[in-house]
Amino acid sequence: MMSAAPLLVAFDLDDTLAPSKSAIDPRIGDLLVALAERVEVAIISGGQLAQFTAQVIDLLPDSAAAVSDSFHLLPTCGTQYYRIDGDGIRTVYALSLTDDEKSRALSAVEEEARRLGLWESETWGDILEDRGSQITFSALGQRAPLDAKTAWDPTGEKKNTLRAAVAARIPDLEVRSGGSTSVDITHRGIDKAYGMNKLAEQTGISLDDMLFVGDRLDPDGNDYPVLAMGVTCHAVHGWEDTAVYLEELIPTLPARA
Repeated sequence: MMSAAPLLVAFDLDDTLAPSKSAIDPRIGDLLVALAERVEVAIISGGQLAQFTAQVIDLLPDSAAAVSDSFHLLPTCGTQYYRIDGDGIRTVYALSLTDDEKSRALSAVEEEARRLGLWESETWGDILEDRGSQITFSALGQRAPLDAKTAWDPTGEKKNTLRAAVAARIPDLEVRSGGSTSVDITHRGIDKAYGMNKLAEQTGISLDDMLFVGDRLDPDGNDYPVLAMGVTCHAVHGWEDTAVYLEELIPTLPARA
C-alpha cells in the first residue's frame, strides 16, 4: 500500500476521465497536464488506441507538448502499450489474438447474445469489434449514446449473464465485463491488473508507488482487479468527481526534481 505521494497515477478512461466514448472536458485536459508536470500519468482501458487519441490525447492543451513523455497509454487493458514523443505516438508493444482465437471469440459472443435475446436490431455502429488483442461486444453498438447505454442494463445482469455464457464456450480465453454494455475477450489473465503489472515492468516504478483512479472498483467492475492486487485506488463517479479529486491531489504532489 502506498505510504507517500505516488510516482505514477493511472486512470480508467470512460466514466472516469470522460463520459463513455466522449471527449474530455477542457478542465480534465488542464488537470492531466498539471499532473504530468509532477508524476507519470497512465491511461488503462479496454478501449482501443483510437479512443485514447480521440477522447483525450488530441484534446490536451498545447502545454501538453512539454510533458508528453510523461504519458503512458495502455489500450485493451495493457495488451498494447504506447508512448508519446516528438514524432507522435510510438508503439512499445502490441500483443494480438490469433486468427483462430478471434474467429472462435466472435462466433461465441454473437451466438450466445442471440440465444439470450441480447442481440439488438437497432444499434449505433458495429456490435462486434476486432481490436487486435481484444474482441469487444457492444450491445448497442460502438457509438451508442450514454442515456441509451445506461437504460439498457442498469443492474448489469444482462452483461454478466452474457459474460458467463460466452466464458463457458471459450474457456481458453478471458471473457470479462467491460463498459456499461460491453463484454471483452482477450488472452487468459488479461485485465487491468495485467496492465498495471506491465506498467510497472516498463517504467520501473513499483506498484506500491502507483495510484489508480476508476469508476468501477466494485467486485463486478472492470477496475476491481487493480484494487484486488493491492494497488492504492480512488473511486470516482464520473469525470467531474475525478476533476475535484485532482484539484485536491495535485497541490500535494512535489515538483519534479
